Amino acid sequence: MARHTVGAGILSDRAIRALFDGGKLVAGRPLDGDQIQPASLDLRLGKIAYRVRASFLPGPTSTVKDKLDRLSMHEIDLSAGAVLETGCVYIVPLLESLSLPETISASANPKSSTGRLDIFTRVMADFGQEFDKIPAGYNGPLWLEVSPRTFPIVARTGSRLSQIRFREGKALLDETELLRLHRAETLVASESPNVSGGGIALSIDLAGQGPDSLVGYRGKHHTAVIDVDKRAAQDVHDFWEPIHNRGSAELILDPDEFYILVSRESVHVPPDYAAEMTPFDPLVGEFRVHYAGFFDPGFGHSAAGGAGSRAVLEVRSHEVPFILEHGQIVGRLVYERMLERPGALYGAGTGSNYQAQGLKLSKHFRP
Repeated sequence: MARHTVGAGILSDRAIRALFDGGKLVAGRPLDGDQIQPASLDLRLGKIAYRVRASFLPGPTSTVKDKLDRLSMHEIDLSAGAVLETGCVYIVPLLESLSLPETISASANPKSSTGRLDIFTRVMADFGQEFDKIPAGYNGPLWLEVSPRTFPIVARTGSRLSQIRFREGKALLDETELLRLHRAETLVASESPNVSGGGIALSIDLAGQGPDSLVGYRGKHHTAVIDVDKRAAQDVHDFWEPIHNRGSAELILDPDEFYILVSRESVHVPPDYAAEMTPFDPLVGEFRVHYAGFFDPGFGHSAAGGAGSRAVLEVRSHEVPFILEHGQIVGRLVYERMLERPGALYGAGTGSNYQAQGLKLSKHFRP
């Protein structure tokens, strides 16, 4: 089990700003006012999307551009906005590039709104052998693989689909530390938390408020496009089929369908910690929480207006239908220490969309 070391932890908003000030983070244009989050940085699309035949990794001997020269089918100008189709794979250079110190590494994840639209994104670095992992000391550009799965989207230069988190050393809490923190801070609203594999379990809520209550959504097919930069622009029913509790508190997941569900437990990330959701082990069922995600310091924190915040879960079945039952474990939260408390907590004046949330679609849909 990874143990923290002195000086190890996730970089805060102030430290991310210092990376820019010191030339360790470089952007192709001025930062957006809300681009730096409490423990992460939103990444912005560049000017061109390259349509490719298939996803790829550059590998230890190639840059991403080397592979694109061979695999790109055509280029799409994003400067005025363009439609990215479902089932297609695009590679987009990002406006941000890195010149990291040898002590700082990074990892990336889709933004919450990206996951809730079923847009598959992964960050790549030159000579990379893993998606979404940036090694310490990396110096070079960043690229984003984008593949809309359920809805076609409109995106443009500056659209923010992914986010990156920086860390020094290994600050992941082990199970003993996690239980201790839970007893002090109540990380999930459970009297008997399930802690194993370095994470604390989240289970699914399929009971809702009782019979006939709303418990989730299933994505529709063959819809209109969604502009990723427009809030509250779409009608829910044009894109989603509501799912209600019909008395059995269970749901049959159909293969290749996309579901938005919610955790039974509320989640709390104390101000001096950051969390990340990892997919549950698929060996226990033919499903997975499709998009892992970052939870910033202050998520669900009562002082930041987040009491009762639950985790919204993007769920897919694999090859066969699978019955998901109320209370079944579907994911785990792992926690890491912050190097310092952020200047602003999630939900406290940061423009956060999902503080104090229950079952909630992305910001693109009208309530």
